[in-house]
Amino acid sequence: MKTIPVAEVKSHLSSLLKEVESGHKIAISFGRKKETIAVIIPYSEYKKNQNRKLGSLKGKVKVSFSKDFIITDDELLTS
Repeated sequence: MKTIPVAEVKSHLSSLLKEVESGHKIAISFGRKKETIAVIIPYSEYKKNQNRKLGSLKGKVKVSFSKDFIITDDELLTS
């Protein structure tokens, strides 16, 4: 995945979208520190991620706790 500054994205958007259309991912950096703030991905990949359902491991994983298992609310929230 290549990273491109936002100014370059503005001037080359059409060609970058062609790259994304062919399956590449493009990261966009912004600011003096050139921090990555976004990633452009193909729509098919985005849509696939949107279709994830909660509980997709149901029936595949088993979790059990011993009878003497104790956890406080603070421990749960900071873990």
